[in-house]
Amino acid sequence: MREQAARERLLRADTEAVILLKSIQAELGSLADAQRDVATDDEHDPEGSTLAWERSQADALRREAEQRRAWIADALRALDEGRYGRCASCGRAIADGRLEARPWTTLCVECAAKPGMGGHH
Repeated sequence: MREQAARERLLRADTEAVILLKSIQAELGSLADAQRDVATDDEHDPEGSTLAWERSQADALRREAEQRRAWIADALRALDEGRYGRCASCGRAIADGRLEARPWTTLCVECAAKPGMGGHH
């Protein structure tokens, strides 16, 4: 049953990421339209620099959502292969509470807290 709950959490997180991506794509489209309507001299046009900053922020959110989807796909593969819920660094079981909060994580709390750990915190 634990595996089924994990799969449901991962699929729900993926659905949320897809919805976020659609929203961000729509926002990026609106920002692109708005940017076409303002002067192209961002240095001297306060509206242009604001739009550029907003576009940069939306693009960062898009990349984060895409990365999360990749992590979720990896976690689903690990679940299918019987590797889900084990720390990629130390091999210990990842606490259920951590997996509930971040079902795509690959590190236990202790390893995630170590400087320089590059797992899916």
